Amino acid sequence: MSDNELKSAEHREAETREEVKSPSLYKVLLLNDDYTTMDFVVQVLEEVFHKAPAEATQIMLHVHKKGIGLCGIYTRDIAETKVATVHELARGKGFPLMCMMEKE
Repeated sequence: MSDNELKSAEHREAETREEVKSPSLYKVLLLNDDYTTMDFVVQVLEEVFHKAPAEATQIMLHVHKKGIGLCGIYTRDIAETKVATVHELARGKGFPLMCMMEKE
């Protein structure tokens, strides 16, 4: 490879690296309701979002008092999966717990 070809290849590689963007992130939020038990919300936070019991309780109380609470920030596919999992678990137990995602 000549000197010019090497410089050209390095330039193309540098341009390619600059074009790569980090994936968009999404907040996954729980919404308060009057029927879902606090224990179930803590269970969901521990099982789906892998929160420690103390942190899960703190988030649950925030949701209870403020009406909404942040469970975590994830890429789109992971956020969608977590929202669907929360809805599936809640419906399976007969609770109307709502979970949503919004772009950060």
